[in-house]
Amino acid sequence: MKYDIKDIKLAPAGKKRIEWAGAQMPVLELIKARFKKEKPLKGVTLGACLHVTAETANLMIALKEGGANLALCASNPLSTQDDVAASLVKDYGIPTFAIRGEDKKSYYKHLNDVLDFHPQITTDDGADLVTLLHTERKSQLKEVIGSAEETTTGVIRLKAMLKDGALKIPVMAVNDSDTKHMFDNRYGTGQSTIDGIIRATNILLAGKKFVVAGFGWCGRGLAARARGLGAQVIVTEVNPVKALEAVMEGFEVMPMDTAAKIADIICTATGDKDVLTMKHFKLLKEGAIISNTGHFNVELDYDGLIKAAKSRRVLRNNLEEVVLGTKKIFVLGEGRLINLAAAEGHPPDVMDMSFANQALGAEFFAQNQEGLEVKIYTIPEEMDQNIALLKLNAIGVKIDVLTPAQKKYLESWHEGT
Repeated sequence: MKYDIKDIKLAPAGKKRIEWAGAQMPVLELIKARFKKEKPLKGVTLGACLHVTAETANLMIALKEGGANLALCASNPLSTQDDVAASLVKDYGIPTFAIRGEDKKSYYKHLNDVLDFHPQITTDDGADLVTLLHTERKSQLKEVIGSAEETTTGVIRLKAMLKDGALKIPVMAVNDSDTKHMFDNRYGTGQSTIDGIIRATNILLAGKKFVVAGFGWCGRGLAARARGLGAQVIVTEVNPVKALEAVMEGFEVMPMDTAAKIADIICTATGDKDVLTMKHFKLLKEGAIISNTGHFNVELDYDGLIKAAKSRRVLRNNLEEVVLGTKKIFVLGEGRLINLAAAEGHPPDVMDMSFANQALGAEFFAQNQEGLEVKIYTIPEEMDQNIALLKLNAIGVKIDVLTPAQKKYLESWHEGT
């Protein structure tokens, strides 16, 4: 079996981590049990580009139980848990190509390693695998049934491809499912980002001016969690509706040019580039901390900052002191996803629903191998609702059910005042 990981001897620790995460993922466990019985992915080769964490491992195990032939690589150079990668290879026989801290050359080699398996279905987190298929591996596009995309950033890229007529395969926008973005993006990102910032710095957030760039689902969750820890939260936005929502939520809203001058901490969460540039770095006060929880590190100009720095040194894991002019500013995780660079990513409880969507997305493509249009699909509402219901049942929560009369009333226009 081909693989490229840090150290196979790390497998025992990784297996324990995978088992602990799996115990917190009851919905995926139900899907795995059904997959084991029905084998809906039998004979299908699936290539995955995801954060190689204990939660992802449980998705891979479920897909393998469904009969899929798998190959996995990392979707971020700093997100791999090396012990998990080792266990996936040794204990579960899943070809894995991921090493924490890998350079850009290794990162793209690993993407190509996965595509060397000639996947019929791909599962992506940021659309790097799909992009590579459409640029350097075009001859393989005819082999691909479809791809499931995990993130907001990836869906944005895929919609741009579709608009330009560049997209050549059907895509399932897993991120657009309510049981994904409303929970993973908000509660998962909110908690794991704060976790990463605190692990990297060990600072007290109470009383700090905490700037959140972007008030999408990720920004909403981060702003709420920072406020919960006593921070004075400031939001920057380009969308007037989202900016107004932030104001109505009680957050201060201002342009980044203004916020940068007073910020103790800035965390970008936009999915766009150049949110923090040299212009903003020069405005920062002494001791300001900058970080990113968007998918790619292009949200802040880390390379430009390093080039302009008078000096730099690493003070703690994922905490870098940069001297710019006469002041010190601090960068977390080289500007990459701080919740994965410094912490462990989202808790398994929330990834349970996200990866339930991914597993069902893969099943959808396996069952619809002919006649799918080249477009961006979403998980059907009924499936989305069922995932939520399974989660409620798993945590012991019961809800009401519409009576026939209520259902008829909602479907009719005849009854009025």
